[in-house]
Amino acid sequence: MKREFKHLVIVANSARMLAQAAYQAGLKPLVIDLWGDQDTRSYAHETQQICSLAEENLLPAIDYFLRRYPVTCVVYGSGFERYSGSLNWLSDRLTLLGNQPDVFTKLHDKPAFFSLLEVLQIPYPRVTFVSPDHNEDWLLKPMQGQGGVGIRRYSSSKASESDVYWQKYQQGIPHSVLFLADGKHSQIVGFNRQWTTALNDADEFIFSGIINSTELSHEQKKQIRVWLDKLIPALSLKGLNSLDFIQHDQASYALEINPRPPASMQLYDADLLVRHIKACDGELLEYEMLQDGFTAYQIVYAQQNTQIPDGFAWPEGVVDIPNTDAIISTGQPICSMITHGKEPQQVLEQLQIKQSFITHSLNRFQTHGI
Repeated sequence: MKREFKHLVIVANSARMLAQAAYQAGLKPLVIDLWGDQDTRSYAHETQQICSLAEENLLPAIDYFLRRYPVTCVVYGSGFERYSGSLNWLSDRLTLLGNQPDVFTKLHDKPAFFSLLEVLQIPYPRVTFVSPDHNEDWLLKPMQGQGGVGIRRYSSSKASESDVYWQKYQQGIPHSVLFLADGKHSQIVGFNRQWTTALNDADEFIFSGIINSTELSHEQKKQIRVWLDKLIPALSLKGLNSLDFIQHDQASYALEINPRPPASMQLYDADLLVRHIKACDGELLEYEMLQDGFTAYQIVYAQQNTQIPDGFAWPEGVVDIPNTDAIISTGQPICSMITHGKEPQQVLEQLQIKQSFITHSLNRFQTHGI
């Protein structure tokens, strides 16, 4: 099936990545997100900023675009984990280019997901859906989580919570594999190494960054491919997705699937939005990956309540740039950084240099107004 359209609705918590990809693909992105960052606005044909992805906030923005543009399709990004009802509502009005709401819901039904891993003989850190009677090596995780928000070490002395599950802490290095799917088959784009940061006692494993460099062996990558060959037809996955997993010595452990275009798509120069749309229509485009060097993406979180000064000199490679005078609360993302280089260590060092500059400069402004 060949789709012909010029305008594309994009909805996400933060839509800059998808807006940029759509713009670069020659489309006119109509963007709905929570931040309305400077560069999001520069890539978008028009934007609507809302306070959440709840139905009551999303409906007016969608109706606004439907009244003004000949739109038929929408691509969604991060943020629907707690608003699956909004995804259903969205699919009633536009064609979803991505996993359908039933697939999305199934993946966030944790008992069903881990039962599926059990059936498919895919290893994962042990989970339980009743409170453990001891604290040793358990993590407390929200049922509808995203980006590590709300994950922390479990303490039985604290009050119990609803809508959570417990998973054994597994030592190792966090990884992900970025892949395209047509409902039956996979096409791997790349393997990536991730890292997290602790923002506070309640958010100890927040997603911080990712690089398209790993030390995974050929055999380890082959094992992940076997997992995808089982998971994709079992779940009818389509478009761009990523599978998060932990690598410890020679063993791999599945964690979760992100059933929408993930942050790692920014690490590859591969027309991935176009390939995402094609994959949703059942076509996996052949593509020769010509990746020169390594690329990393990292989020800069606010160390204190931060107001963005007028004329602030953002370093090269900074994206998701907040608007002047925006106030970023402690622990919230200020911006993101994308860096490319010949060697992974060089790339990671550049990220740290840029982050230090940004946080030091902004903290100095908060303290001294300079």
